[in-house]
Amino acid sequence: REQLFENTKKAILGARALQLPLLCTEQVPDKLGPTVPELAEHLGDVQPIAKRAFSCAGDAGFNAALEATGRRQVLLCGIETHICVYQTARDLIGRSYQVHLLADAVSSRNATNRAVALETMRSLGARLTTVEMALFEMLGVAEGEVFRQVSRIVK
Repeated sequence: REQLFENTKKAILGARALQLPLLCTEQVPDKLGPTVPELAEHLGDVQPIAKRAFSCAGDAGFNAALEATGRRQVLLCGIETHICVYQTARDLIGRSYQVHLLADAVSSRNATNRAVALETMRSLGARLTTVEMALFEMLGVAEGEVFRQVSRIVK
């Protein structure tokens, strides 16, 4: 759990350094609670989108926010890997989005569910990556202020 939070925090901070749009969803927050404080504090002005559908793509607010970014590539992280993350990846791939799954920033209550979900998403066309791998791939070069920021974030 601690490593999941740490990696997700790095993904959020790295996305901010790279000036990427951020979207956050919460599954029935009135019942399951809001985003944990360890992550919420790094979201800044990003307002979590409350959803009932397991797939983020099943929520009109999420779809509108994603469309507004103008992006066709998505870095995906969260819980539960085998439910919400899987269904979101499946649906976004079905809508021709490129899904890059941050494998070190997803979790399930049990390892088998997580492993099967990762393999299933890969077979559907999701690209499995890690937070650090994705951030440095987007950077492309080891120079400049953003490189220095990302280097500090991942250490």
